[in-house]
Parts: sequence; C-alpha cells; structure tokens
Amino acid sequence: MSAKLSGSEAAFKVYSDGGARGNPGPAATAFMILSQSGDLLKASSRLIGVRTNNQAEYEALIDALESAADFTSSFVVSYLDSELVCKQLMGVYSVKNPELRSLWQRVQELKKCFAKISFENVPRTEKHIKKVDKLVNEALDARLK
Repeated sequence: MSAKLSGSEAAFKVYSDGGARGNPGPAATAFMILSQSGDLLKASSRLIGVRTNNQAEYEALIDALESAADFTSSFVVSYLDSELVCKQLMGVYSVKNPELRSLWQRVQELKKCFAKISFENVPRTEKHIKKVDKLVNEALDARLK
C-alpha cells in the first residue's frame, strides 16, 4: 500500500488546533479533514481536561491524524498554528518536556499510517485554522455554561 507519490499528487489536508484557558487550564482540541478535492470529510472537537496550550496542540494533531488514517494512507499535509509543535515535528527544535515528548512520540507512530506526511506552520488568520480555533472555543464555552 505504499505507492510512489508524485510531487503534483493532491494531498488530504488536516487542520488542527488546541487551546487551554490558563496554562495549564481547561483545554479542548479541534480538527478538520479535507479531501484531495477540498471537501470537508470530518470536523470534530472535544474537551480534554486540564492541559497546557502545547499539550492541547499536540493532542489536537493526534486526534486529527487518527481520524485521517480512516480516510487515507497516502499523502497528508497537516496545518498547525503552533510554531513550537511544528518545528519540533520537523526536527528543528528538540522536545525536552517529558509530557510533550510522549505526545511527540505518539505523532511519530501515527506518521507510519501514511505514505507521506508533512507539517506546515500557518498563521492563526488562515481561514481553516480560524474555523478549528472557533470549534475549540465553542467547546470550552459550552463547558463553562
């Protein structure tokens, strides 16, 4: 199932975001998966208890990749607004925090589900990141009601 991918082959796109109110504090994750043609395949959010912002970012990505594996095993591009998480995944930064290290390791395991995967840091203003950020905040707001 590991077909060769050409550079022009379209990828499934995964957008994820996590956030905590307080650091640490009540936290939530959200993600969206778009097909190769740009159709929304899945959007989801969930409360995850008390976490740091960085832990929530990793957990959102893990949720997204676990779900993306249900749709494809080929090429996935993951978009995150967390520069730290993205650079840790690309090997630019080391992962020194033990809690983040275990989450980073889980992402390494999930990468094996795909023939090709890349991680891209995008600004919070990117339209799909804004949508998943809204899902995170809606989940946190609902918790407070």
